[in-house]
Formats: sequence, C-alpha cells, structure tokens
Amino acid sequence: MREMLANTMEIFDRHSGWIIWNLFLAFIPWVLSFWLFRRKVITRNWGWWIIYIIFIAFLPNAPYLLTDIIHLIRIIQAGYSVWLITLIFIPLHVFAIMAGLQAYVLSLINQGHYLRRQGVKQYIFASEIMTHLLCAIGVYLGRFRRFNSWDLVTQPDVIFLQTLDDLTDKKPLFVVTVTFVVITISYTLMKQVTLGLILQLKRIASGLDELDPDEFPQR
Repeated sequence: MREMLANTMEIFDRHSGWIIWNLFLAFIPWVLSFWLFRRKVITRNWGWWIIYIIFIAFLPNAPYLLTDIIHLIRIIQAGYSVWLITLIFIPLHVFAIMAGLQAYVLSLINQGHYLRRQGVKQYIFASEIMTHLLCAIGVYLGRFRRFNSWDLVTQPDVIFLQTLDDLTDKKPLFVVTVTFVVITISYTLMKQVTLGLILQLKRIASGLDELDPDEFPQR
C-alpha cells in the first residue's frame, strides 16, 4: 500500500503537478468577476478598469485547462497501471478540466449579468464571442509560446509582437481557430447545463420559502 501511494505521488508530480496551480489561476477571474459584475453599486473608475484588465489577463487560464488533456494522454501512453489510471488520474484530470471550464462559464455569466443590468443585453453574445477569441489566442500563447498572464505586464511588447507574428502564420492561426471553436462549443454546452442547474436551484429555494413552517413539526 505504501509503495502504491509513493508510486502514485511520483506519477502525480511528474505528470499532474500542474493541477493545483492551474486551478488556482483559473479561479482568479471567477472571483474577480463577482467584484466587477455582481456588486449592487458599480462605479467604473480607474480601479474598476485595472481589475477588469487583470480579469481579462487571467481569464484564458480557465479554458487553458482544456488543453491539459495532453498530460492525461502522456500518462496513458507511459504504460502505468490501468487501475491507477482509471481510478485516480482520469477522474483527477476530468475534474480539473471541468472545474476550469465551469469557472470560465460562471465568469462570463457574471459578465452577461452586468451587461444586462447596463441595458445592453444585445451585446452579450458579441462579448462572449470576442472573449472566446481573445482566450483562444491566450491559450495558444500559454500552451505553445509558454507565456504567463503576468507577462502582459513584464513584457507586453514581446507578447504583442509574438501575437502579430503568430496571427499572420497559417499554422498558429489554424491552432487558434480550432481552439476558438472548441472553447465556443464547450462554453455553449456548459452554459446551458449551468443555467439549467441555477434555475432548478432557484425553484427549489423558492419552493422552500413558500412552505408553511407548521407543516414541519418540531421534534
């Protein structure tokens, strides 16, 4: 048992050590989206715009987890125990990917809520498409160029020139396009599921509020 646990930890460190850090980065924009879009009174001052820029800079980290499927593929190809892969690493990687996608969906739902409050709900779809495109570019730069979100501050000129160079090259442009399609489809499906769950939870909460307390005698 101890040997199996040590073997599992060794495989985790080698192939899956990214999970905790990447999930942390993925949940940063989700947390920021509540401050940006869900407060009762929102003033778009310079502080708001700074946080919004940080939100956009970190947002690609959420769908970036979709590309981390390559780590799971490497574990499978490495020839480790089938039971170890099936019972531990497949659920672990699937959870990380779904959690990152969920953080992305909830962030954009909050953004859409803000646009609806501002009376410009007709721009929600366009803002989602633009966000998917920006995130597709960000995922490409992170996965293949190995840039980080904070590089936008430390070396913005390098990122800008690299992005222009990539978007004028057929192969990077193809990868960005495929990534954009994957993000868009994944987001659309997950958004419908999430909104359905939120609606169901609201109905349950509303039903509980309407219940007569006398129907539940105290023990």
